[in-house]
Amino acid sequence: MNNFSYHNPVRIEFGKGSIAKLPSLLADNLSKNSKVLLLYGGGSIKRNGVYDQVMSALDGWNLVEFGGIEANPQYQTCLRAVSAAQEEHCGFILAVGGGSVLDAAKFIAAVAADDFEDPWKIVTGEEKPKQALP
Repeated sequence: MNNFSYHNPVRIEFGKGSIAKLPSLLADNLSKNSKVLLLYGGGSIKRNGVYDQVMSALDGWNLVEFGGIEANPQYQTCLRAVSAAQEEHCGFILAVGGGSVLDAAKFIAAVAADDFEDPWKIVTGEEKPKQALP
């Protein structure tokens, strides 16, 4: 077996009342002037009311929306989200949805925070991220 260290600093808020915690959670991690990249999937959060709750909770925050993360996130979709985060100078990623959105957010956070010649090398393990957006 290979020796290794694993550090996964991801915070997941789940359950009743979680959305109401968003303003204080964001305030603990960034300034009100920072942009937040809001990631979500194919639209179920709009149909089930979660989107409206999140938008209400984040009223006054500077949001950049990126919807359309597939059930099995496509590389090209993730790269478009990376471009949006970089072009808009986002300082935080908020993934709203299930496992696919969370998985995509981890890749997007790593690639958007650094200047990778070939981001695919993160997926293959040829390169390791040195930093990530919170």
